[in-house]
Amino acid sequence: MSNRTTSRVLAAVTALLTLGAGAACSTSAGGADPQRVDVVAAFYPLQFLAERIGGDAVRVTNLAKPGAEPHDLELNPSQVGQVSEAELIVYLKGFQPAVDDAVAQNGGDRAFDVTSVQPLLDATAGGHNHEGEEGHAGEGNGGKDPHVWLDPTRLAGIGDQLAQRLGKADPDRAADYTARAATLRADLTALDGEFKHGLATCQRREIVTSHAAFGYLADRYQLEQVGITGLSPDVEPSPQRLAQVIEEAKEHHATTIFFETLVSPKVAETIAGQVGAKTAVLDPIEGLAAGSNGDYLSVMRTNLRTLQTALGCS
Repeated sequence: MSNRTTSRVLAAVTALLTLGAGAACSTSAGGADPQRVDVVAAFYPLQFLAERIGGDAVRVTNLAKPGAEPHDLELNPSQVGQVSEAELIVYLKGFQPAVDDAVAQNGGDRAFDVTSVQPLLDATAGGHNHEGEEGHAGEGNGGKDPHVWLDPTRLAGIGDQLAQRLGKADPDRAADYTARAATLRADLTALDGEFKHGLATCQRREIVTSHAAFGYLADRYQLEQVGITGLSPDVEPSPQRLAQVIEEAKEHHATTIFFETLVSPKVAETIAGQVGAKTAVLDPIEGLAAGSNGDYLSVMRTNLRTLQTALGCS
C-alpha cells in the first residue's frame, strides 16, 4: 500500500471514528443537544426554575426522581456522566452530598451554586432551636437551612441570576432568558402577595411540623416554626424529644401537627393523638409526588390553604 493510500485510509478511519464519537455523544443520556442548552438540576425547585427560565431553549435533567427524598440521593454512573457533560449544573451546595461530590470532580466553571445568590439562614431561623437536633442540614450546611425556595421572593432572586448564567452559556438567547425570568418573578411576586394577605390575620402563628423545613416561610410571613425532629426528615425522635414536643404543642395550643409528603406520618400522628390535634400535610416541595401534575406554584398555593385552615386565618 502506498503512503498516499495509507494516509487516505487513515483519514477515512479517523473521519468515521469522529462521526461515531459524535453520534455516541448525541444519543447518550447526558449528551449535547446542539439546539438547546443542556442543564442538570439537582432537585425539583431548581428544575422548575430552569424550565421556566430556559423555556424551549434548554433541556433540563433532574437528578432526583419524583417521590424520592432528595437529601439521600445517590448518583448512578449515567447521572455522573450527565453532570460531567452538562453545559450548566444548578445545585444547592450542602444539600445533597452526592451532587456536591460530582460537582467537585466534574463541575468546573459550569456549576451554579444557588447559595452564592441567597446566603442561607441558620437552621433555627423562624422558630425554636432544640438541643441535640441534628440533621442533614446540620451536617452538610454547617447548621444552615437549605429550604430557601420556600420564600418566593428569594426564589425569584435565584431565578434572575440563573437567567444571567444561561445567557453566558447561550449569548444569542440571553434576552429571552432575562424576559422569562422577569415573567417568573411576576408570578412569584403575586404568590408572595397571596401569602402575605392570606396569613396576615390568624388566630395562631405557630406551625408544629415533623420536618423543620419551613424556616424561610416562617421568617417571611411572621410565623413561628416548632420543629419535631430538627431538619432531618428520616430521623426518629427520641422518647424524651417526643415528650418535649407534646408538651410544647400543648403550650402553643396547637390544633394541627403538620407532616410532609415524602415521609411517614406516624410521628406526627402520635403527637397529634397525645395533644388532641389534627394532622395535615405541609409540603416542603423538595420533590413532586410521583405522578403529580402540579408545579411549585400550585403546591405553594395548596400549602397556603392548609395553613389558613390550620391557623384560623380570616
